[in-house]
Amino acid sequence: MENEIKNICKLAKEASLKFSSVSTDVKNELLKNIKKHVANNTQKILEANKKDLAIAKSNNRDAAFMDRLMLNEDRVLQMCKGVDAVISLEDPVGKIVSSYDLKNGLHVDRVRSPLGVIGIIFEARPNVSLDAAILCIKSGNGVVLRGSRESINSVEAIVDAIKLALVESNIDPALVSVINSLDRKATIEMLKQDKYIDIVIPRGGEGLKKVVLENATMPVLASAGGNCHMYIAKSADIDMSKKVVYNAKVSRPGVCNALETLLIDKSIAKDILKDFCDMLKDAGIEIRVSKEAKQYCPYGIEIEEEEYYKEYHGPQIKVLIVDGIDNAIYHINKYSTNHSDAIMTTDKKEMEKFSREVDSAAVYINASTRFTDGFELGLGAEMGISTQKLHVRGPIGIEELTSVKYVINGNGQVR
Repeated sequence: MENEIKNICKLAKEASLKFSSVSTDVKNELLKNIKKHVANNTQKILEANKKDLAIAKSNNRDAAFMDRLMLNEDRVLQMCKGVDAVISLEDPVGKIVSSYDLKNGLHVDRVRSPLGVIGIIFEARPNVSLDAAILCIKSGNGVVLRGSRESINSVEAIVDAIKLALVESNIDPALVSVINSLDRKATIEMLKQDKYIDIVIPRGGEGLKKVVLENATMPVLASAGGNCHMYIAKSADIDMSKKVVYNAKVSRPGVCNALETLLIDKSIAKDILKDFCDMLKDAGIEIRVSKEAKQYCPYGIEIEEEEYYKEYHGPQIKVLIVDGIDNAIYHINKYSTNHSDAIMTTDKKEMEKFSREVDSAAVYINASTRFTDGFELGLGAEMGISTQKLHVRGPIGIEELTSVKYVINGNGQVR
């Protein structure tokens, strides 16, 4: 296994070096071919996904996990639309970020260039394999994919379609590679390949993030889970707030940008808290409450402080009471995963304070946290949501998959 994984990564590195200088036209033509082959192989991909779903069901995976794993014709169509979105994006490679001249006559350009080979380790969602591949291709990178045991058949079928497009476009098929061993040790072995993989991105929960950070010998761009919060301030438009809260939790309860914690201002809790709980309960969401909130929502399941840190990945929500915006901000900064957090308010000073002081990758004012998504924010597809601060924070799009090199032009200068 060790030699096999090493060879996969080595071949990906060799392919990425050849690919790093190809033109935008070549990249876009390849992406068009990928879209064609994924679309043409939709039924094959869906048959593979059925196998994964059957295995996950036999392992008693919950409904939220099954939703993340499941593909259907509409989801494959959306994946293909994501390819179109990436084609339409400006190619970042070769873009001059800044230029300046030195007193000695040297001209300096700071130019965007590919990172090299990007390792992606992800859980459940097989569409990540296509998103990762097309973003890496547009940004001039190679990619080594490592999906979960449950998604292995779906990922393999998607990568097979991508490799058909690579061959048709006369590009080394090792540019997009996959490690599909069922052995969990394969992930640890992949994380040792710093000679060939330039950066690794974990896309999943806190457990996966911890494994990668503890074992990777290459830099890690952590794409963590989302214990997302929304604070209903005293001045909030309540009807608007109900609509936004409903969307943020109910539309897809198990994804990383779904609402996990609803904070209601103490001054209005008596009047509105139960209405919000009833609305969510009627939509099939389990209500979990603090001791203080339980007096207004008797059927809520009372929780202790340690659960404030929890991301449910499913149809549960915490409903808590906070005393004013300062306490709301303190709570969010203490218990959230710094992913996406929101405030509902009509007070401009509260808007400004919340956006300045909440230490999260995405901060929302009167809008659903569900927009923290590369496609929704105009980046095409995304590699994940970075909750760290170096070298990127928030949705990881194609520009974030490049670095800057210095190109210095002179006419014989010496030091």
